[in-house]
Amino acid sequence: MPDAAFLYSEALSRFDFGDDHPFKPVRAKNTMELCNRYGLLYARNVIRPEVIPAAPGLLELFHTPEYLEILKRASRGEHDLEMLAAGIGTPDCPVLQGIYDFCLLVAEATMTCVELVHADVVGRAFNLIGGLHHAGTDHAEGFCYINDVGIAIASLIARGARVAYVDIDAHHGNGVQDRFIAEDRVLTISLHESGDGFYPGTGLETEIGEGRGRGFTVNVPLARKTDDEVYGYAFDQIVPPLLNAYRPDIVVAQLGADTLISDPLTHLRLTSNGYEAAVKGLCACSQRLVATGGGGYDIFRTANCWTLAFAAMCGLEPEDDYLGLVGGAMYGRVVGGLRDPEILTQGEEKDAAWHQARRVVRYLQETVFPILGAGKP
Repeated sequence: MPDAAFLYSEALSRFDFGDDHPFKPVRAKNTMELCNRYGLLYARNVIRPEVIPAAPGLLELFHTPEYLEILKRASRGEHDLEMLAAGIGTPDCPVLQGIYDFCLLVAEATMTCVELVHADVVGRAFNLIGGLHHAGTDHAEGFCYINDVGIAIASLIARGARVAYVDIDAHHGNGVQDRFIAEDRVLTISLHESGDGFYPGTGLETEIGEGRGRGFTVNVPLARKTDDEVYGYAFDQIVPPLLNAYRPDIVVAQLGADTLISDPLTHLRLTSNGYEAAVKGLCACSQRLVATGGGGYDIFRTANCWTLAFAAMCGLEPEDDYLGLVGGAMYGRVVGGLRDPEILTQGEEKDAAWHQARRVVRYLQETVFPILGAGKP
């Protein structure tokens, strides 16, 4: 059986949100070119399937029919007040012709990953342009018009699967949390930047679920300037113990790379090394993994990280056959390779990051771990 599937669509990577919009689907093409350069796409344990057309009603697994009708109108270039009330027509989510078809194709690609992993065709599958985790059931927000990871989770639990959702994007996965906050068949774990005025303003550690879902929502808010060391500590203390205790049938992951030190929209300080360590840690405790992209607004370094992520899913070490050759730069933009030098926060900012991480970890170990039967690592 192949280890991993790589989902790429030229139609998705070409979609344009506008010159001034931070969301750039072309990151997927950059990643595909790097994965090709580093020998990942044609390995014997990798497949590159076509996107499977969606079944009728796919988007309604998560979204209301009324909202989808609004989205279709926006896709035709129409404008009205009902659309604005649903979050479309804002700077984050402008009216874009063709946006409905783009969203449907994103959802189809993520669902193709679900079908491949659920049927044990592959152990892991990666949809680069998925991970639209902010959209709600009846509105768009945060660059997200639909919620493909929410659709995937809803599809899986309808089949009787136990699902864990792990989100390492710098922004809290609020749309997914809102939908499944009272659900004990879904364990949601989000590690993200916190702070006053930072979007979306949710994801406190005290948000641990409601009703029968109490204890099945886990948030790890991290301080500004959190670096590889602090992030790695928080990840290792929370994610593996909870996944091992919960024992999901399938893990759905959002692998946003806007945690990077160079990201223009966030304030964390990860390097590609810290990002890669988190993905490898996730792979180590996820036998069946549906992975999606997400945020990442330094588009070239995001492509580096997603290349490292896919290599981890394949169990391969990326090797650049063109490194050092004349003309090698024609085969992808890699300056100094995929991995960054070590960059660590110092002084009071590092102390504050450690204090926040340790406080949050302690709180979750005291409140959530007993509910799920998890032991400290």
